[in-house]
Amino acid sequence: MKASALRLADTRIVYDDENVIKRIGLILLATDLTSERDFARMLPRDAVDLYCSRIAYANPTTPDNLRKMQTKLSETAALLLPDEALDVVCYSCTAASVVIGDEEVEAAVALGKPGAAVVTPPSAVCRGLGALGAQRISMLTPYTKETSAPMARYFEAHGFEVQGLRCFGLEDDRVMARVTPQSIVEAAREAMSESADALFISCTALRAAEVAGEIERAIGKPVVTSNQASVWMALRRAGVVTAIEGYGHLLRCPLTAT
Repeated sequence: MKASALRLADTRIVYDDENVIKRIGLILLATDLTSERDFARMLPRDAVDLYCSRIAYANPTTPDNLRKMQTKLSETAALLLPDEALDVVCYSCTAASVVIGDEEVEAAVALGKPGAAVVTPPSAVCRGLGALGAQRISMLTPYTKETSAPMARYFEAHGFEVQGLRCFGLEDDRVMARVTPQSIVEAAREAMSESADALFISCTALRAAEVAGEIERAIGKPVVTSNQASVWMALRRAGVVTAIEGYGHLLRCPLTAT
């Protein structure tokens, strides 16, 4: 090509206004097979853009191993659209948020992405259960007993009565992601106590959100899952009040005051 053939375009370029729709950032485990798909499925794409960053992580899913991610949270958050503003950042790991602590996660993410609201799955679940008027809960997790026990203590410390907890005994989140939705439905039936107001299904790796509505119909009570609650909380914190159909009652609820 001749040098004379290269020239700037004469077209008048028109730019969109900045931040015309809300921006949600998602920090995923390196091994996560489920969260990104769930967020993309549930978020109203005409109102929200989703941006993802993955944090270094290696199985097994034990409290000590999950806690190791804390030192990497700030640098991982900083990789989400550097020098661009986000409305919300969600750290997509329920068990790690419990063992590290919600406040510690929020502080670490804020260092990497200042100005963004921070959502953790367990804090979102607490707000979601509150919005549903649930105080007595049953729980289902895919974890081992060692990793499940701190989950029960977390919710008890936040004022909920745990009526029962069932777990699968798995320690690899990639295996958790392969549990079939129908298996989750059957396990939810088993886990639900008659005295509970709602069922919480933990773990962002578990494909529970896609069958939350089916489980609600089966047990006759509201169902809150990690990814469903995180999407709901992220939307509400971003100021998006759209009701999302097909993933359980929570995504149709407003964000109530704490």
